[in-house]
Amino acid sequence: MDNDTSEFLLWEFSEIWELRVMHIALLLILYLMTLSGNLLIISAVVCDYHLHTPMYFFLLNLAMQDIGSISVIIPKAVFNSLMNIRTISHGGCVSQVMFFMFFLSCDVYLLTVMAYDRYIAICNPLQYEMTMNRKACMKMIGGVWFASFLNSSLHTISTFITPFCSNIIHQFYCEIPYLLKLACPGAYASETGALIFSTTLTLICFTFVLLTYVRVFSAVLRIPSVNGRKKAFSTCLPHLLVFSLFVFTAFFAYLSDISVNSFYLGYIITILYSIIPPMTNPLIYSMRNKDIKLALSRLLSQRLYNFLKI
Repeated sequence: MDNDTSEFLLWEFSEIWELRVMHIALLLILYLMTLSGNLLIISAVVCDYHLHTPMYFFLLNLAMQDIGSISVIIPKAVFNSLMNIRTISHGGCVSQVMFFMFFLSCDVYLLTVMAYDRYIAICNPLQYEMTMNRKACMKMIGGVWFASFLNSSLHTISTFITPFCSNIIHQFYCEIPYLLKLACPGAYASETGALIFSTTLTLICFTFVLLTYVRVFSAVLRIPSVNGRKKAFSTCLPHLLVFSLFVFTAFFAYLSDISVNSFYLGYIITILYSIIPPMTNPLIYSMRNKDIKLALSRLLSQRLYNFLKI
């Protein structure tokens, strides 16, 4: 056990080169899929004025946050595996925790705001434009970013004021549960308090989303049009399923006592909550959406026309 924490040693997936190549390929595929899907959403929403509405404004922010969350952890992991190194500086580890927790918190709060947006659109459509006006949307996004910054700062400070008795992190990035395993006995009370606070806040958000969609589904069942009900369910049900996957896997990762011998179980759980949701969000929320498809079609057609014209 090494108590020099001027730098940390991250988990080495395998000493066998072929297995490391598989690990690199997996991370790169997940990263490129997430990056391309979210960049398409950003391009469509920014370039098409038809999509300048509250729902797509929130999707734009979700796409940016998803790109940020995976960019904080995957490039460093791929670089370390390629160069066959394990080190990350103390400052680099602090930055990873800070930014990853920021984007993770943004996802939770923004998905909650998006549920409220769908509730107003379906249950109170006549009040939608008045309630979800530009000023209100900007305040909501500002609140999401501010609350996420406070939560991230709380976790970062609480984690790194803790004295560490080891510098070996059994994960491919600086993840708080694995950093807490390095804490000297009885020295992690502050971060435990921060985790309880964040868990309570996340449960409140999840409960709000759940109750909101109960109201939404009740309203959808009263829609006389079959196509209307199908469209509403296809928008809201995947939102609830992805949010549930994200919340429960994150809770398992942060609150369960994964044994240090269960490296691969911890690796799978981490992939499920930190990489899979950002990758699937474009598919769930946008790529099945006719407006997004039309916007992308118009955008690509315009780019192709300009290219051929040149």
